[in-house]
Amino acid sequence: MRRVHPAWLAAGVALVALVGAAGFRATPSVMLHPLNEEFGWPLATISAAVSVNLILYGLTAPFAAALMDRFGVRRVTTGALLLVSAGSGLTVLMRSSVELILLWGVLVGLGTGSMALAFVATVTGRWFVKRRGLVTGVLTAAGAAGQLVFLPVLALVVENSGWRTASLIVSGAALAVVPLVLIWLRDYPADVGVRPYGADADPEPPPPMKEGAARRAIGALTSAAKTRPFWLLAGGFAICGATTNGLVGTHFIPAAHDHGMAPTAAASLLALIGLFDIVGTVVSGWLTDRVDSRILLGVYYAGRGLSLLILPTLFNASAAPMVVFIVFYGLDWVATVPPTVALCREYYGAAGPVVFGWVFASHQFGAALAATGAGLVRDRLGEYTVAWYVAGGLAILGAVLSLAIRRGAPVRPAVVPATA
Repeated sequence: MRRVHPAWLAAGVALVALVGAAGFRATPSVMLHPLNEEFGWPLATISAAVSVNLILYGLTAPFAAALMDRFGVRRVTTGALLLVSAGSGLTVLMRSSVELILLWGVLVGLGTGSMALAFVATVTGRWFVKRRGLVTGVLTAAGAAGQLVFLPVLALVVENSGWRTASLIVSGAALAVVPLVLIWLRDYPADVGVRPYGADADPEPPPPMKEGAARRAIGALTSAAKTRPFWLLAGGFAICGATTNGLVGTHFIPAAHDHGMAPTAAASLLALIGLFDIVGTVVSGWLTDRVDSRILLGVYYAGRGLSLLILPTLFNASAAPMVVFIVFYGLDWVATVPPTVALCREYYGAAGPVVFGWVFASHQFGAALAATGAGLVRDRLGEYTVAWYVAGGLAILGAVLSLAIRRGAPVRPAVVPATA
């Protein structure tokens, strides 16, 4: 029997961790109304906790990528899971919105941020040469789909047993993933005596990390920020975050509730987005190995913008048009990730995962602004229509930014060196 390459085992463990992290982050979106009803906190206040989570989820990514270079993927991922478990479990004791922000915002944000898309870029960059784009697509889809597929389950738990039970389930699930990471996730192919999948020769050993992770992460940002591609990628990805996690991921259920839809039904529609996201992102990964990533991003953002512009009309229509929107949006949900990762690797070489971590941070800043902004729109105007239209226009702007990225020589020498 032909032996399975260990790269696939590493990818499998990463997939489980990513699905778990996504499920952990999904919980606040089904807790907005229960927390509002129990504590009387405005939706904008509760959304602020989600925004802190989103910001830290993004800001943690480049530092986590640098920490993985210094201390190893396994140690950093284990620590991240323990943070998530603590942050989720302790929410059952909270009595103020400040505690919500500290627990779901800070602890869970830091933990899940360490298992974000920079984690994907690190694993695929170390373990794969062939099929790198495809594996990036699969792992990205797992993360995004996990968040959405868990929503109906979490919504059902919240409805039948309360939000505290859902928080404890998340805490226990995070702990359950730790043994898998400790046993089967290795830092480099050389640790198990193999080459990266598809490599024709042994890769050069990683240089000793004489500088701190924080210094390396900041150095990567300083160098990359001097280049035009970084700002175009970061701008587009900020819009990506605003139009997915920030707006649709956080506010679709409350918006559907405003139009008479039951929370469990709305959560099921988001889960359907997650299912089609798997198809869309895997296909996007396959296309990234074959098609210019700039063109792919332009098409993805333009399609997303048009779909958001018609969403307010669909809320007042029959179920069939809404299902069409859900299918299309699902195919496009995080299809932007594989081509964005590929462009970071193309321009910034070995520093690509850390640079992508900063690009991903912009994604989460966009998501945080959208999460809070949409909550304010709903509180002030009583509906979300303006938020959908603004997001649609921004997505079309994202298409313009992506197509403006020029082909050219990589800027790898300008990016932070591996040693001090």
